[in-house]
Amino acid sequence: MRTETGIINAMTTETETVTLWRPTGPEELALVEASGWREWPPRLSGQPIFYPVLNEDYATMIARDWNVKHSGVGYVTRFRVRRSFVDQYEVHQVGGRAILSTGSQPRISPP
Repeated sequence: MRTETGIINAMTTETETVTLWRPTGPEELALVEASGWREWPPRLSGQPIFYPVLNEDYATMIARDWNVKHSGVGYVTRFRVRRSFVDQYEVHQVGGRAILSTGSQPRISPP
């Protein structure tokens, strides 16, 4: 990250984070809670990828339209990930202009 003086501040770059959202059902949320709210579990059956989304509105839409339909309740979780980690993945527009996802497959653990 460049400062006003043009000097690169490595410490700021290392600690810069991005907020992501993840719609989830009760089974997955219970597993996240069991980890002490520190990590996402391995994919559940029927979940080929882990895809956090880049805005809360899209996560809310998925929780409402998919999680509630399939499990009776849907939650939207919010978490922060190091930008240097997230930057490894492409952002995908999966619907309208505001419907963006990282579509990452690996398990995301805490920094």
